[in-house]
Amino acid sequence: MNITKLFKQNLDDFWNVKKPTIAFLGDSVTQGCFDIYNDSDGKCDTFFEQEYAYHRYVAKILGMLYPKVPVNIINAGLSGDNVLHGAERLERDVLCYNPDLTVVCFGLNDCARGDDGLELFYNSLTEIFTKLKDNGSEVIFMTPNMMNTKVSCHINPEFVSSAEMAMKWQADGWLDRHVETGIRAANDCGVRVCDVYSKWKRMNKNGVDTTELLANKINHPIHEMNWLFAYSLVEEMMK
Repeated sequence: MNITKLFKQNLDDFWNVKKPTIAFLGDSVTQGCFDIYNDSDGKCDTFFEQEYAYHRYVAKILGMLYPKVPVNIINAGLSGDNVLHGAERLERDVLCYNPDLTVVCFGLNDCARGDDGLELFYNSLTEIFTKLKDNGSEVIFMTPNMMNTKVSCHINPEFVSSAEMAMKWQADGWLDRHVETGIRAANDCGVRVCDVYSKWKRMNKNGVDTTELLANKINHPIHEMNWLFAYSLVEEMMK
């Protein structure tokens, strides 16, 4: 069932219709990670601010549109995750909640494998999509944001090498081709696509400094840009 139809049923029969559950499966951006820093042991760590993650913004928008309908939100984002591990933990972190809609967003970490990882990306996404649909969940594949296209003058000098590596992945088209592969997997599985990546690419093409829209200047969007994910998702839900 389309998620918005479930919301409408709740409005029509609040007492007898199940409340909608929406799950989000993805990586650090899904979890709510923003800037990065080195801890006391010199290891890279992340500032976690889930109140600014896009799943919270989706809940706010739906709460405004359907104030009488409570929504159960499952955030199964995991910092540093990729699609292979996402498939491995699908039952534990998502399927056990029997979501009515699951938003799947991977690609940022997966593209580190380069073009050699495209087949694995396709197969793992197909596995996730199939299991979700078999479990009765509607599925939306949401494409990620862009990574940095330059080394920002505002980046912590300790992370310049990481920024240079991510910039190369972006410039060489590794993320582009992973996004294209993810969309192909979604189309082959009859899964809807919320293509946020194309909006980032369009901004970049029109002169927007998309690197400065990243909290860590590498791959985590600033708080405000998570609204783009949220509005795009709700728009897709309404179709």
